[in-house]
Amino acid sequence: MVDVTVHGAGIFGLSIAWTCLTRGAKVRVIDPYGPGAGASGGLVGALAPHVPENWNDKKQFQFESLIMADAFWREVEAAGEQRSGYARLGRLQPVGDDKALELARSRHTGAAELWQGKASWEVIKAGEAGDWAPESPSGWLIRDTLSARLHPRMACAALVAAIQAKGGEIVTEGTAQGRTVWATGVAGLEEISRETKRSFGNGVKGQGALLRLPRDLRDCPQIFADAVHVVPHVDGTVAVGSTSERDYDDPTSVDGQLDSVLARAFAAVPVLAGAGVIERWAGIRPRSRSRAPVLGVHPTKAGQYIANGGFKIGFGMAPFVAQVMAGLLIDGIDRIPDGFRAEASF
Repeated sequence: MVDVTVHGAGIFGLSIAWTCLTRGAKVRVIDPYGPGAGASGGLVGALAPHVPENWNDKKQFQFESLIMADAFWREVEAAGEQRSGYARLGRLQPVGDDKALELARSRHTGAAELWQGKASWEVIKAGEAGDWAPESPSGWLIRDTLSARLHPRMACAALVAAIQAKGGEIVTEGTAQGRTVWATGVAGLEEISRETKRSFGNGVKGQGALLRLPRDLRDCPQIFADAVHVVPHVDGTVAVGSTSERDYDDPTSVDGQLDSVLARAFAAVPVLAGAGVIERWAGIRPRSRSRAPVLGVHPTKAGQYIANGGFKIGFGMAPFVAQVMAGLLIDGIDRIPDGFRAEASF
């Protein structure tokens, strides 16, 4: 018999399954398309925090998840003997002008308090970052040490290996037993909208690309410049993304919007000049109406549960999402913020 059934083998579903297994539960994951088939099979993998100001439950939840990520991914990698591509290497952001510089410096104080001394936010001269520095009109950069990166596909594969090594099942079809969690991404949000005849969430298309450079950048921090993420990965590639498209005809096609993203990345980060594009990718990310993850009791399936709405922060939120959901499923302990409950997205 199975104690917990998880529908959906994206980052939320796999992380919940793994954490339940570590708590001693017998787990089955069911996904007709296989692990990482949706948005979790993308390229970018930027685990970046919200700015340290105007604190709320969502920012606190994300902070706790980012802090626990190192131990989470270390345990996953050890169990399955596969790399996730995780590393907490920080992030660089250019500062545009004097007003932005003043704001960036004020956030240093906020981070010192809100990040509890576990990570820092500082303003540095662009020259301190070497030639990996993005172009900065002011000559200054923001450098934080809370941001991390992982390789989405490697991370999903590492979770699959860990789950199977610990005796969990991952199947394309099967019978749900025990407590049931629906972590089915965009399809799940759309199903709830149809069943309730109310907007609950939608898919947002994202396009990204993978670059190959002649030099090794794998230990460099990620860069966020001109609304573009540039993320060096452990395998020597560099990911660039992403678009955010509410309207689209083909969920998996790439087009000129990705060309624009690449152009901005090359302009912002001179070191990328001459890089070859080795892959272009597009997929649909699940965005709840509240823009926050949706966790807890499922709104239309009595006695069942939901974990959805990762959108752009799903990989960063996954460790704490998994811990909170495992506590709810196994111990009946509810630590879900009110803003993450299904009611907040109606």
